[in-house]
Amino acid sequence: MIPSNLVLESGEVFPGFSPEWQKNAYFGEVVFNTGMTGYVESLTDPSYSGQILTFTYPLIGNYGVQGSEGWESEKIQASGVVAGWVSGFPSHWDSECSFLDWLKQQRIPLIAGVDTRELTKLLRKKGVALGAICSEGAKPKKFHDPNKEHLVKKVSLPGKQVYGAGPKKVIAVDCGMKENIIRCLTQFPIQVTRVPFDYDYSDEEYDGLFLSNGPGDPAVCKETIAVLKKNLKRGKPIMGICLGAQILALAIGGKTYKLKFGHRGQNHPCFDLEQKKAVLTSQNHGYAIDEKSLPRDWKVYFRSLNDQSVEGIMHKTEPYFAVQFHPESHPGPVDAFYLFEKFNELIEK
Repeated sequence: MIPSNLVLESGEVFPGFSPEWQKNAYFGEVVFNTGMTGYVESLTDPSYSGQILTFTYPLIGNYGVQGSEGWESEKIQASGVVAGWVSGFPSHWDSECSFLDWLKQQRIPLIAGVDTRELTKLLRKKGVALGAICSEGAKPKKFHDPNKEHLVKKVSLPGKQVYGAGPKKVIAVDCGMKENIIRCLTQFPIQVTRVPFDYDYSDEEYDGLFLSNGPGDPAVCKETIAVLKKNLKRGKPIMGICLGAQILALAIGGKTYKLKFGHRGQNHPCFDLEQKKAVLTSQNHGYAIDEKSLPRDWKVYFRSLNDQSVEGIMHKTEPYFAVQFHPESHPGPVDAFYLFEKFNELIEK
């Protein structure tokens, strides 16, 4: 490990140490996640594409890295990692390699030894910031903004893929879909056809439509929104998660906005306004739905108990709903799995 810095566009510099193989400056949007575990699932979540992920929990890597069958995609999607202390000696029966070796294999930059508490306080106060992991003394003059890219296009499945079997058929639009969503959907007797973000499924027969999570600004997904608008007229059950909720909101004429520092962690409490109960949720999003922009025939389904932001929407009469959090968990609590059961029940009707 050699001395290095995390440099923010706003001018702040956080010293630390990086593996000696890192020779360049590595850019991304610096965000933080408050989860105590689940670093493997988080880093392989396509929603983190373009972001340098800060783990607020002080010890990362202590249980190593399990095999790829437990990942949320085929590779690490985050642009970089910021940590307090990284364990070089993992201890877990399922571990196949150390955290440091995993990052090196995938050429993902790391800076450790950072005061992540101070960094998180800064991001909460000023908002998420563009940044770079670079060698000691280096100060990049220009910072790359990943939100100006079509990040969904980078992480979406390139072609069709079919999972499961059953009498009912679901079209699942992949905007950067976590693998555990597929695992959850295929627990029910349905055939899931996973399609790219820009695929036009308007002429296909299906019993339900699913909109996945994904990275970046939802307004960039113009193709996804346009196809969804056409299919809203069909009256088929729709379920959305995370970016999928934002895309649904934009398709019905609503608006989205960027949160100051986002919601990223595994213990965010949300309130189900229909069942009048609170659930703990896993979250990873930087944008939210503007409640005032919702059409009259739509209503808020879930609300954050931390900041009262919209965490879910539903149609008042049609079988359409979406949530901002991750009911598929992985990592995080499974309190909200009942939403998959609800989607299956709507399909079965």
